[in-house]
Amino acid sequence: MKSFNVLKGTSVLAVMSVLFHEDGSASTYSDPHSYFFEADDTIPNNRFPLLVYQDAFHRRGEEGATWLEKHFNSNNWSNSWRSNIYSFQHYHSNVHEVLGCYKGEALLLMGGAHGEKIAVQAGDIVVIPAGVGHRCLEQSADFMVVGAYPNGASADLMKGEKGERPAADKRIAEVAIPDKDPLTGERDGLRSLWIP
Repeated sequence: MKSFNVLKGTSVLAVMSVLFHEDGSASTYSDPHSYFFEADDTIPNNRFPLLVYQDAFHRRGEEGATWLEKHFNSNNWSNSWRSNIYSFQHYHSNVHEVLGCYKGEALLLMGGAHGEKIAVQAGDIVVIPAGVGHRCLEQSADFMVVGAYPNGASADLMKGEKGERPAADKRIAEVAIPDKDPLTGERDGLRSLWIP
């Protein structure tokens, strides 16, 4: 499997932060890269940026998946699942989504056909605002993520088909900013980058 290169989007300056866990352990991570996407004819996207935390946690495999589920849940992001990412462009109009990669690597297309190709690998966490298109272009055979949603919501599945909008746009505009970032909790992350 080849290594993927990240195509740079609009990004904030990376600053190292420390996250202290309930079990007394600590891990360092860089502040997230932010990517802004404009709406197009099929994908509405969002005024909030997509956030990518690189190398945000160090556990891998089953241990990494369990850690992600517990950590997301501790920040009120639940209804989690384990799988890979659909290979077709899609978005959720009723909820934000977090994806934590615990095995392998992949090249994702975020923001629709004219969006950004972003490489992710085990240890990365992606916070996807409602309406932002996403799909997997390429992946290693072992690529797996844990997905979750604020307040345990269930996500709808929109594919950019005729007739979805403007109703989908209205639902996206009504999705609240979560009380906590799925990685950092009440501080930093989306709590500082999504709140005007």
